[in-house]
Amino acid sequence: MNVLQCIAVDDEPLALGLVCAFIEKTPFLSLTGRYSSAVEALQVIHTQQIDVIFLDIQMPDLTGIELARVIEKAGGRAPRIIFTTAFNQYALDGFRVDALDYLLKPFNYEEFLRAASKAQAYAELLQKASSAGSVETKDEYLFLKVEYQLVRIAYDDILYTEGLKDYVKVHLKSDPKPILSLTSLKALEEKLPSSKFMRVHRSFIVNLDKISAVTKNTIQIGTITIPVSDQYKENFNQFLSKWM
Repeated sequence: MNVLQCIAVDDEPLALGLVCAFIEKTPFLSLTGRYSSAVEALQVIHTQQIDVIFLDIQMPDLTGIELARVIEKAGGRAPRIIFTTAFNQYALDGFRVDALDYLLKPFNYEEFLRAASKAQAYAELLQKASSAGSVETKDEYLFLKVEYQLVRIAYDDILYTEGLKDYVKVHLKSDPKPILSLTSLKALEEKLPSSKFMRVHRSFIVNLDKISAVTKNTIQIGTITIPVSDQYKENFNQFLSKWM
């Protein structure tokens, strides 16, 4: 079992002490540091390999949400964030910065352990993906963040994906209800192998193997008709020439 390196960040001494005690009580977590401000934590995040941050939101100087955005922009292998807060109105903001979980104070050890176990499961998925090679290029599936879970989706199960502002709908062969993920269509396009998928519209990426019919300006996947926009017409026409 891999041990995850963690830090706790909270400007309330009692809350900080409780989280640190919970971390030290959990066999697969190791407490690397404890900080009373996000500014203090930032330097450690940039200089050490941290796997998980237990992070308060309402703090002076730099809030937890702002710290999460800084980490997100830095790129690389960023630590996963579990928010610990007394305010439930920040749940959507936490979701938008790809937080792993959201613990609402006061929480007990059982709730803490449930959130920490998500971090452990995520780390195990990353390790499996790393040992097998790139999941996007060598395997037959990808991992997609759905609510606060990392879900494995087989390429062959995807019919098409639809962009909806801040979200992406992934329409599946196996389930009439699409999966909703807080990501951009561009980010998803970069994960999908170009040999299997094509973007044909600002709002649509299609699985080439699932196309049942084509016209000059549309693609048919089952009973669904998907438009092809001028921006992507050249790539589509190259694909279309193989059908003629």
